[in-house]
Amino acid sequence: MKRSLFLTGILVSVTACASGSKPPPTPKLPYPAWYVSLVAPRHMEVWVESVDVLDQRGLAFYRVHGGVASYTGTVKGWPTEGGGGKPINNVDLPKTIYLRWQSLVEPQAYKVLIDIPQWVRDEMVKPQQVFCAWDQKIVTLYSRTISLGMAPGGIAKVWVGAGCIKDKEVGRYQAEVEPLGPYRGASKGKYVPLEPENKAYIDQHRIPYGSW
Repeated sequence: MKRSLFLTGILVSVTACASGSKPPPTPKLPYPAWYVSLVAPRHMEVWVESVDVLDQRGLAFYRVHGGVASYTGTVKGWPTEGGGGKPINNVDLPKTIYLRWQSLVEPQAYKVLIDIPQWVRDEMVKPQQVFCAWDQKIVTLYSRTISLGMAPGGIAKVWVGAGCIKDKEVGRYQAEVEPLGPYRGASKGKYVPLEPENKAYIDQHRIPYGSW
């Protein structure tokens, strides 16, 4: 209940808004939308304030994603495979991603600007024939998911992949501390409340800095 009341009071709706007065043309991609997945090591709870995208056309889209990051299967280290994600509609392939989040176990607010290399965009539109275990057949898929991993200390990890296609690491990044604090000062220094089970884990085991 405490978390619900806090979020109701502070959360700005997560919507996309393109720069400029005219609606942008529909991107010419081989699929309706690409995806963004938000992940964090188990118990290292993260609240994402905003994911903003500058696409390859030079158009800016704000708050295309946000909220709770999904947990990986381990506390230390990163998985080799990402999870599901949110579809990013009517946005061309990403050129730059601006990520702002709260690391609730510290707590600390971070921000990072991530330049997406051209090889990633090439990968996202390249059809790949892969064998899917759940389909038991060879299918044609695209690496259309960008996974954003966030860990204490301002560590960000990025992968590209999708479903039966093995993820490829894009890079590891060191974020900056947001000097204005959570929500850029709008919450007057108040962070999203940490879930009790995660607080109990941190109290007992501490934060494994350096493992990500």
